[in-house]
Amino acid sequence: MTRTTVAIAILGWTLGFAGGDARAQPAAGGDTGAKPYRVLDSFEVGERVYVRALTAEPARGTMWVGTSTGVHEVDLATLKPRNTFTRKQGLANEYVFAVGIDRKGYKWFGTNAGGVSRYRDGEWKTFFPMHGLADYWVYSFASQKDGTLWIGTWAGVNAVDPKNGKFRTYVKELVNEWVYGIAVDAQDRVWFGTEGGVSMFDGKTWRSWTHKDGLGEANGDGLPFSANTGLGTRSRHDLTTMTQGSATYNPNYVFAVHVAPTGDVWAGTWGGGVSRYDGSRWRNLTTRDGLAGNIVYSIVQGTDGVLWFGTDKGVSRYDGKAWQNFGKSAGLLDDHVYALALAPAGEVWAGTRRGVARIGR
Repeated sequence: MTRTTVAIAILGWTLGFAGGDARAQPAAGGDTGAKPYRVLDSFEVGERVYVRALTAEPARGTMWVGTSTGVHEVDLATLKPRNTFTRKQGLANEYVFAVGIDRKGYKWFGTNAGGVSRYRDGEWKTFFPMHGLADYWVYSFASQKDGTLWIGTWAGVNAVDPKNGKFRTYVKELVNEWVYGIAVDAQDRVWFGTEGGVSMFDGKTWRSWTHKDGLGEANGDGLPFSANTGLGTRSRHDLTTMTQGSATYNPNYVFAVHVAPTGDVWAGTWGGGVSRYDGSRWRNLTTRDGLAGNIVYSIVQGTDGVLWFGTDKGVSRYDGKAWQNFGKSAGLLDDHVYALALAPAGEVWAGTRRGVARIGR
């Protein structure tokens, strides 16, 4: 195994090639005639550093990597950092949970207790609740067709007007104010994954779904219900999914939401697997179907329609019929996959504790 090291600012970026031994563990079926997917290489950012956000910017040939100690801007051609941003460079807080890119090319960094920092061409601006931001804890971004930027926080969501930059806040309209995932569908409706279920806004009316409506698989393993939630409180809580070393369950807790070109809405739940809404009902997929883990932190979809899920037990690739799963034994740096992103060339980047792995053929 060859290894090179690049250190920029306070963050290290170490590239390690997985080599021929890092193979995926496929389920039955799949792309039997094609070259199998595998972990091509990995990038270490520190033993106790978490990668929580990955966002590709094809126009710049860049992958933005948000970590618990700052942000890397990585060149997709060379796989080396172009820039690293911390408080010294302009971030309000180094712990970055989300990276959004608006229609004007501004990069928005959602932080853990530091509000939102906006960056473009060397210029920074930070937004706090005093500026209209719903909360200091920011976890997701998505844009509508007219450029309206939605921001998910731990105290509701903001819609940022692209014309005047003003923030509008929605809280009571949501099924729950603790928002982790946002997606916009082809009809320009906005979907929100929260700690209490899924909400949708069509521009005029709101609608919500919970476990009672079919969101999240039933607790077939008899796991203890997780008390690690801010539902109904204003106290802050961590994001661990374990209690005293054991797995827990909360099917209303949605970490990620994704809308497919078909219109299907996918929601990643805490212990209830991944849920698909076809416009009339929810259906759930779990480890019994082939999913790597029942806690689903992140979801992306390729141009080929294939879905990728980041779970507590690795990455799952699902083509609608067959599964292919990748864990530490396949070359991931850790099994908890908090962030996924698609590179323009088709590779999938997976963010975990310690760094990022790149999956491709």
